[in-house]
Amino acid sequence: MDTVERIRPQDKFVTVDGLKLRYIEEGTGPSVLFLHGASLGSSADVFLRNLGPFAKAGFRAVAFDIPGFGLSEMPAKQSLPQQRNAIPKFIDAAGLGKTALVAHSRSGNFAIQLALEEPARYSHVIIILGTGPVLPPQNESQVGRYEAVQARVDKEMAQTEPTLEDARKLLQADTFNHALISDEDVAIRLSRMTGRNFAAHQERQNAEAPAGGGNPAAKPLWQRLTELKMPLLMIYGRDDRAHAGERAELLKQMHPAMNVHIVNSCKHMVHWDAADDLLRLGIPFLKG
Repeated sequence: MDTVERIRPQDKFVTVDGLKLRYIEEGTGPSVLFLHGASLGSSADVFLRNLGPFAKAGFRAVAFDIPGFGLSEMPAKQSLPQQRNAIPKFIDAAGLGKTALVAHSRSGNFAIQLALEEPARYSHVIIILGTGPVLPPQNESQVGRYEAVQARVDKEMAQTEPTLEDARKLLQADTFNHALISDEDVAIRLSRMTGRNFAAHQERQNAEAPAGGGNPAAKPLWQRLTELKMPLLMIYGRDDRAHAGERAELLKQMHPAMNVHIVNSCKHMVHWDAADDLLRLGIPFLKG
């Protein structure tokens, strides 16, 4: 999918726990909620190229800024449970009803946790690159290493407010096909990386919550995927960091019937590099 000009949907807002949360949406029909990741500059805007095609397929395609990201307000104290729990509260506030979740990066952890806790609320779960505990480690020595590496990167990015060139380099690091990155994409990303968003990122790095987002003694999420009560689709980039492609292959070996797909020439931004694959696999999955 090339960088054709996209019509930006109107910003909308709902109030959750006293915070104004921003969201964008297109289409009508069964609800599909896109959840962004946690790196500096993440926001609903990373799904601008995806909402329209899902809307045309007959869905109400929605993406929102998790509290502390994008144009949503920041809570007095940020935490992983607060971010995760904002998701079902947003669903209720926006009137989405029973919802399919399409989760990217760390939000894949949130999506699996929520689907396990309240299965009646969610119709389907699509993981487009879920990090950390959503995939098995390659061996016991790797347990926790991937999260530690990401935590170190996030800490480094909290040192100095980024520039336009930093925003471009971040997007290039996360995409296989750099031709997908438009000047508009870079400008939007920078606007979500600076000012209050940079301050919020710094605060998150100083928070006491562990980088992995949970109790290290708890059963890892990849061991609980078979407990899900709704259909699960997982799409990974073979060229993504933290050996995601290899670990996804390992998950397929452990559970041959699991709906796991690894896409070539695809890095961290699966919904950019593999936008067509997301549609090809995701639409029949959601309609099936």
